[in-house]
Amino acid sequence: MPESTKVNENKAKIVVVGSFIADITSFVPRFPREGETVIGSMLKTGPGGKGSNSATAINRAGGSAVMITKTGRDTLSEICLNHYKEEGMDSRYVYTSDTVATGAAIIEVNENTGENRIIVMMGANLDLLPEEVRAAESEFESCRAVLVQMETNLDAVKEAITLAKKHNKLVVCNPAPARQVPDGLFRGVDYFTPNETEAEYFSGIPVKTTEDAFTAGRELLKLGVKNVIITLGKDGAALVNSKNEIIIPTTDLLPVDTTGAGDAFNGGLTVALSEGMDIITAIRFANCVASISVTRKGVSPSMPTRREADTLFDEYYGKNS
Repeated sequence: MPESTKVNENKAKIVVVGSFIADITSFVPRFPREGETVIGSMLKTGPGGKGSNSATAINRAGGSAVMITKTGRDTLSEICLNHYKEEGMDSRYVYTSDTVATGAAIIEVNENTGENRIIVMMGANLDLLPEEVRAAESEFESCRAVLVQMETNLDAVKEAITLAKKHNKLVVCNPAPARQVPDGLFRGVDYFTPNETEAEYFSGIPVKTTEDAFTAGRELLKLGVKNVIITLGKDGAALVNSKNEIIIPTTDLLPVDTTGAGDAFNGGLTVALSEGMDIITAIRFANCVASISVTRKGVSPSMPTRREADTLFDEYYGKNS
């Protein structure tokens, strides 16, 4: 195990501004065609949302997540609060909307390939206000990094990036789901982490090959971000910055459910960067967190522990680096 992957004695505090979504997941032998009914094998409900999933990954991978999100006053919100209690996560900044329901997702998972299809209702996430983010400024001041994504009110995301820069904190932005954003929103982001679809959305370049990924990465740097990391599923991740254009391979674990893989990657990446790992090592560590997560059904509950991620890092990259 390289020295750089060991857990620091003091866990890195990471502020996550993003979504909580209650997941309703069905497992099917194949996806139905339009108008067709397919009999599924299992239905699961549980905690989800890109922000919350990443915060869970952070907590389990050796960091300490401070989650800023919003739910409704309904039964689904109990999934959120119960999960944070069980995980030992800080829920002081879980705000409640009196008028809008908790966000929810309908997920289909192909149990033969692990691939998924998702419909998201963002609900109360769209009601998270900039002033509610600002109320947590002391957390931004004392954290090591801030992680944001697009599954919430973009004014709240902008406020989070502004506070992070005010206090000279590292910013990781997962631009998911891909959606229209205000001009300049990403300017100053340290690590920009789209998947192939999101990279195409923001760059205008379809990502089908390694060279496509590098070309898209160069275009995405024009948004004012410092590093672009395009996640490529089983093909690993493409890093593009002013010095590098490189593919970092991922592990060879076989997926069962790929839902939340990007959230796991971003959580692992932010922990690694917060601990001072160099970018290549950090991406490798993030690959391990994501790889383990997709070998299990579910999303937040599938996130691995630090010991599991370190063990896979040692086993895979120790012999493949």
